[in-house]
Amino acid sequence: MATALPATAAASCRLQLSRRGTSPSLSPPRGSTFRCHGGSSVACSCSPGPPPAVPGERRGGVAGQATSPEGTVRIVAVVGEGTISPIKDTPWEEVMRHTADRLKWIDEGFEMLVFTDNSIEKDDIRKELSRCDMLVNVAVTNQDVIQWLIDNSKDISNIICFQSSPRLLNKLGGTYVQYTGEQDMFGKLASIGKQSGVKESAEVLKTISNAWERHNSDDIRFCLLVVVNAYIRPVAMLQNLRAKGLSTLSCMIKNCGPQILNCLFDPNCRKALQCLNSCSPTDQVCNYRCIASYESPYLEAFSLCVLQKHNCLDLNAEIPSKPNVIPLAMFREQKLTHEIAEDLFVGWLDSMEWSWRVTAGQNPAYDQFPCQYQLFYRGKAKGSFWYEPVFQVKTLEGKLVWRRRRYRVRRASTPGTFYFSVLDNGVVSKEFWTIVDVAEDFSWGLFHYHGAAKAAGLSYTGAVLVTPDGSYPDVEDPRLASALEKCAIKKWELYTVDNSCCLGAPLGTPEGFRFGGVLVLPDGPDELAPAFLIPCGKSSHGGYGFCYSKRFPM
Repeated sequence: MATALPATAAASCRLQLSRRGTSPSLSPPRGSTFRCHGGSSVACSCSPGPPPAVPGERRGGVAGQATSPEGTVRIVAVVGEGTISPIKDTPWEEVMRHTADRLKWIDEGFEMLVFTDNSIEKDDIRKELSRCDMLVNVAVTNQDVIQWLIDNSKDISNIICFQSSPRLLNKLGGTYVQYTGEQDMFGKLASIGKQSGVKESAEVLKTISNAWERHNSDDIRFCLLVVVNAYIRPVAMLQNLRAKGLSTLSCMIKNCGPQILNCLFDPNCRKALQCLNSCSPTDQVCNYRCIASYESPYLEAFSLCVLQKHNCLDLNAEIPSKPNVIPLAMFREQKLTHEIAEDLFVGWLDSMEWSWRVTAGQNPAYDQFPCQYQLFYRGKAKGSFWYEPVFQVKTLEGKLVWRRRRYRVRRASTPGTFYFSVLDNGVVSKEFWTIVDVAEDFSWGLFHYHGAAKAAGLSYTGAVLVTPDGSYPDVEDPRLASALEKCAIKKWELYTVDNSCCLGAPLGTPEGFRFGGVLVLPDGPDELAPAFLIPCGKSSHGGYGFCYSKRFPM
């Protein structure tokens, strides 16, 4: 399931709520940075972390400065030979090589070379270390290797180390970070080396640490991009996520005063802002958990005014173009048409209360929620088509709540591709969906999406694997493996959705919706109409039974 990330920037507003007598009023802050606090005074920060990189001297830049001019960013990753990651026990070498490929989706100028630690004394790695902008050490514990890396990385300004010996120190913009075994995985920022930019480095480390501990491919890539954006050169998908100082505040007070006050006085909306302020604005996983946990009409009105209507933070984002996913071309020996493609989305809705259930997803922010139901249907108006995901959220306070969204769906030029749009908590998200494949017996389907919440300055990609009942399909199915490969997704990247306790889902479709279909039965007795068989439930022997349908011929 893919949903928009509407309120990431809501936490970046510099607001100060003051009480003069009994009348609430908005007043500009005297300082330049605030944080959200509880109590009768609520302040919201627009400090999003470190500024983006600016041109600076290579290798010797301080924190917050670039160590490389605009152009190619060179990253070297050294991985412990044969080490296993916590991502479904996938070898770290495979994870990092796949990450190198995915960095290219963001920018063709990002190059990451991956070496195992048994090759460190070869000339090629020595050469790459001498010209790289960042060194990433992953699961390196061999003492000889550690000493060699220490001796040969002294001139590298940016070094990050994951699951490696504490002898290998992290360094950002020339400032060392010493591991102490306390606090987060990076420990405390040590007073070693250059002192400027320590606060900024601490913010970067917090963001990286939180993301890395989620153990998924998106967040590993995100960790690297955060460092590149802060210390090497701006990353387009991250650099917009910053408040614009007094112009932001002026825009908000001038245009959205009532919405701001209503949000700050509402406990749920205020919790949402406080939660968002604890996240990096570039961390989509953290931000959307806050939004899904505390969504309310007041939060929607706040985001709609500040972000969508007036774009007070002056944000922008485009729908990603990569990976380039090719849609399904044939279904049951017929060339795919727009009508057949829509029917593939509609899926099981004529025999169940839903079209599909999500069994696994790729995006850690939007595809990991429990109990995801998909409802696709044709509307009353000619040519109208709708998508309504229903999903469960375990809020940050431990409650289980249901959420539902409503997307308008339009056909794209190529059959099997569609444009989706949704107003999610006050911000419009636009997405491009592709039907990658659907099994001919309707036992599974794979849908891929690219999306952007323009007013929130965020873009994203993802994919969902769907089945009739939410159970996992045969992972050894070569057709499924081929479909995942078309999306450049590895099996180990998929989250398994928890479908164990899904009673009480608010399903149902609007009155007057239509199944439609390519083949419409004529009026009259069913026996006069051509009957076609499709799977419509599991039989007693565990396979799929069949029933008559107005749709798809075999």
